[in-house]
Order: sequence, then C-alpha cells, then structure tokens
Amino acid sequence: MTKLTKKQVTDLINTGEGYTLEFKESLNASLAKEICAFANSDGGHILLGVTDSGDITGYPLSNQDDARITDIARNMDPSFSVNLEKVDNVVVITVPKGENKPYSTGGLYYVRNGSQSQKLKREEVIELFKYNGLISFEEIPNKEFDLKKDLNNSALNNFITASGITNKLKKEDLLNNLYLLKDGFLKNAGVLYFCNNSTKFFRNAHITCVLYEGTSKSNILDRKDFSKDIYSNFNDSFDYICSKLNTEYIIGKERVERLELPKEAIREALVNSIAHRDYFSSGHIQVDIFQDKLEISNPGGLVLGLSYSELGKRSIPRNPLLADLMLRSKLVERVGSGIIRIRESMESYGLNCEFNVSENYFSTVLGRKKGFKFPVSFSSTNAVSRSDKIIALIMENPEITILEISKLLNLSHSTVRNEIKVLKENGIVKRVGPTKGGHWEVVDTKK
Repeated sequence: MTKLTKKQVTDLINTGEGYTLEFKESLNASLAKEICAFANSDGGHILLGVTDSGDITGYPLSNQDDARITDIARNMDPSFSVNLEKVDNVVVITVPKGENKPYSTGGLYYVRNGSQSQKLKREEVIELFKYNGLISFEEIPNKEFDLKKDLNNSALNNFITASGITNKLKKEDLLNNLYLLKDGFLKNAGVLYFCNNSTKFFRNAHITCVLYEGTSKSNILDRKDFSKDIYSNFNDSFDYICSKLNTEYIIGKERVERLELPKEAIREALVNSIAHRDYFSSGHIQVDIFQDKLEISNPGGLVLGLSYSELGKRSIPRNPLLADLMLRSKLVERVGSGIIRIRESMESYGLNCEFNVSENYFSTVLGRKKGFKFPVSFSSTNAVSRSDKIIALIMENPEITILEISKLLNLSHSTVRNEIKVLKENGIVKRVGPTKGGHWEVVDTKK
C-alpha cells in the first residue's frame, strides 16, 4: 500500500470528516466500532491526533498502541488487517473496504451513516448487504463520464463553498479524498453531484414537478423537468414547489407572511427522495401538487432491515456516499432526522402528513389547508393581486374590518372598500350580520 504524504494528510483534514473519514484526538474504546463500521461500508481513514474541527494536536503512537490497533482488526469476526502509519505527528489508520461482510466486534455490527458509526443487528446487516447484492449503484465507476469534458466546475465549486472547504485542493485530490474516484473514473455518486445533465448518463435521474387543477391528475396546469446536478435539481424543484403554493397572511400586531406549508417539511421531503431513492430503478422522482396536498414520491421502498414503525427513529442509508455529499453541502442537516422534522413542522402548522410505502416506492404526502384556494397564480411570476390578498385575510379572520385590511396591505380605506364591493358584486364574498359585530364569508373563489 502506498504511503501517504504530509500534503495528502493535510488535504484529507481539509476535506473534513464524513462517510470515509474520521478524526480522533486520541486512542479510545470507540476505535473498534469505527474500524468495524468502515470495513462494513466502503473503507476509509481514521486520523489520530486531529480534533473534530480539524485542528492537529498530534498523537504519540507507542508500540503498545500499534499492537492494540492491529489486534482490534485481527479480533474482528471475520478477521482482517488495517494499515497503520505515522505521518509527521498524525497517526493514519487506513481501513480497507471489507471483502467478507458483515464484520462484527464484540458481537456487535456497525456501518457508516454519514459521519457517524451506527449499530445494527446482525440480521439487519445481512439483509442490507443481500438487498444491495454487495454492489451499490453509487459505487460503480462511470466509464462514460469524462472528467475533463463532463465535470461541472460550477457544481463542484458550489459544493466546495457549501462544505466549507477553504484550502484549494486539486480536483482529482478532492474527489479522491471523498472516495469518488476508482481506477481513474468518477463513481456514479460523483456523476450525479457534479454533472451538467444527469439524464445524459442516467435516463431517469431527473425530478418531474407537476401542478394539477383540483384533487386529481385529470387536468395538468403546468409541468417542469429538472435534470442538472443533484444540488441544482433540489434548488430548482424547491423553488418551483414554493412558487405554486399559497402565501398566508397571519394577523397580529404585525402582518406576517408565510408559505401555507412549512418550508422545512418541503425541504426534508425533497431531500429524502433524492438521498434514499433506488437509482437502479427505471423510475424517477415525482412531485405532484394538488389543491389539497403536495406529494413527493421516489422509486425504492424501505431498505430491508427497516420497518415502517421505525420511520423517524432509525436510519439505514441506501446511498451512503450520496448522503455524505449532501450532508457536507448542507442539504442534509442531521443524518436520519428528516422524518421527525417533517412531522414536527407540519404539526406546528396544524396540518397532517403521511408516509406511504410499497415494495418499490416511497412517498411523502403533505396536506394543504382545506378550503384555502387563494391567493394563487399559475403564471411563472406567481403574482398575487390585491383582491387575492384581501380574500386571504378574510379567510384567515372572517371578523376583520376594512380598516384593519387597509393597514395590513398598506392601502387606502377607499381602495379596500372598492375592492370588496367588486368581490361582493361578483359573488365571491358576502357580509353576514351588521357592520359592527358581523363577519365576512368567502363564497366562491373560482369566480
């Protein structure tokens, strides 16, 4: 095995902790867990004498430490070897990708999940490897991708910026440190993240967003396909979804405008569909926007070893390399927290959500507020008219006064009166009861 140079170790540290890299200040009891997890995943490096933030403190490796580390690997079940070297004052433990998975230490099994080592039951690990056939889509080197011609430098630079990688590494060195290169070719995970057009290499790697009239798929109002790199596809899809939803006007001491669905729930549902989809499948990610719900679906049911009752409680990654890239670039905030965050944010809005699982598909359904049809525009600018805003305020607070509406919308008293007069004449709103003590009703927003 080729020894690492001081520059290579520095480059690893600048890359930061992740799926294939772990920093440890000293040798402790958790080392066996980390080595086991790396062997059950895709291998990697453990650096002793480096803090979590990447500061080098150094570690004085003794002969006793050397023997202890070697014995940890030998005592795995089944046994294997690690490479141990000291580069300057940093100890580098290189763990190979295991050839006889699954491995255990002390009867316990671990895999890497983002930058963490996660404990699994033996049956879960076996099922996971059976399902993946020990061949992961994201690990396959893509021989059709030309690093010189096809690499999207803008996508790579966006990743470097979002990941906080300050030191300017050579492209090949960075990709290699991220375990995205094999035999000189970029792995599929890297292609998805750093390509110009994902469908050039994977026909169904796009995200399709569709806006429907009503609550069925009978009438399509608008449709967009996004097929750039993963980071761009996420942002473009997220912006599209938000542009087609309503804006609520919350009445209080000050007017507060917010999207009718929590952005955090939309974000997490979209991220989950990208990170956990089955990329071997011929299906694609589908975003369906109905009048009563938003549904985001992706090919690939639950990973074997994970039950429906464990959603939000445990996480088994289907695409760990991809998840690591998303975690580094801040698309994922915490590994395995997406379902919990969706549930909590929807609950805070008083809305329902559900997760539908089949053998080959997973979908997240976010319920929209019943009867909330305005303000909405199907134009590309999603402009909201004055009458739409007035209707939204009335729906939010039927007892609102004309004076309150004029203050909240920064309109004159007479302008609001005229707008409401037109709405009443068109049969859209009506007044129930006297001027004082009565209330408004929205009759028909479709007129």
